[in-house]
Amino acid sequence: MLPLSAIERVARKSGAERISKEAVVELEKTLETAAEELMKEIVSVARHAGRKTVKAEDVRLVAGKA
Repeated sequence: MLPLSAIERVARKSGAERISKEAVVELEKTLETAAEELMKEIVSVARHAGRKTVKAEDVRLVAGKA
């Protein structure tokens, strides 16, 4: 689901001089799984607050940046 070019760009910004196509694809799978798990927790926080809408504050709270 995530654009592979964006994942490769992040890898390069993080210091990777070279990254194989297979590594980019594997990272995409890992990021998608992590994002789904994170989003479930974020949705839970929003529902606990009595809302259906997820807000930036929910994301910050779950990410530990609140």
